[in-house]
Amino acid sequence: MLQKFDTRNENLYIFVNGQILPRNEAKISVFDSVVQGGDAVWEGLRLYKSGIALLDRHLDRLQESAKALMFEHVLTTEEIKNAIRMTLEKNNMTEDVHIRLTFTRGEKITSGMDPRLNNKGCGLIVLAEWKPPVYDNENGIKIISSAIRRNSPQFLDSKIHHNNLLNNILAKIQANVAGKDAALMLDDRGFVAELNDTNIFMIKNGRLSTPHATACLPGITRDFIIEISKNHGLECEVRDISLTELYNADEVFCTGTMGELTPINEIDGRSIVNTSSTNIMKIINSLFREKISAYCSMP
Repeated sequence: MLQKFDTRNENLYIFVNGQILPRNEAKISVFDSVVQGGDAVWEGLRLYKSGIALLDRHLDRLQESAKALMFEHVLTTEEIKNAIRMTLEKNNMTEDVHIRLTFTRGEKITSGMDPRLNNKGCGLIVLAEWKPPVYDNENGIKIISSAIRRNSPQFLDSKIHHNNLLNNILAKIQANVAGKDAALMLDDRGFVAELNDTNIFMIKNGRLSTPHATACLPGITRDFIIEISKNHGLECEVRDISLTELYNADEVFCTGTMGELTPINEIDGRSIVNTSSTNIMKIINSLFREKISAYCSMP
């Protein structure tokens, strides 16, 4: 499933290191850390009519990721919010927008891996686009399990929302070649972690479950789904989940800022058959639609 290009995005203005530039002029230095080694962190935000969903949670994670990587001269939350506000205003954007924040270690004095070569402070890119959810939320998606494993904390902690996404991209390539919408990535023990770009939930006999956030990103939307489900009396069990369990689940769905909530209809050629006749995902999706506006704010 390849997203269609929205022609409104041809004339975007993008915030790059303190300047708002037209799309064809928005560039960074070849000495920037994100070019040199993928040395950056990022967040994806979604703008609704009532504001940006869970904005402070996203910015907290951005700052925590930057701290974990020992970025220096880090921009404040207010400075980042101001950059987002300027970008949205310049593009006259009020809803149905996805915003990608990229926070780099900054420009180096010469090429190299050593962070001490960075002496200009962090760089910030705010890329806002008119973009609907990435997946077909009505009809659902088909996925395959990938041979590419998700990183475990012994290699690279998924709690750092970093720009080193090659293992996810390799998994997505496998899905593309197989003609499927996304790839399911397992952890180093063979248990389910997440899709190449979203978290995953399953429902069996009326019970909601999701994998431990060990080899997967503890997504903001994932946490919100767990929270609103619990408040509605539906506890979510966080545990190891095997592929066999997913194949035989009554309902499976994925969550993320880019995709919101999307049903998964097929995994590795096995159709997801709802033998318990539950309708829990629909209930959770309704709760999400009902509650999300209360958690939106403008920068």
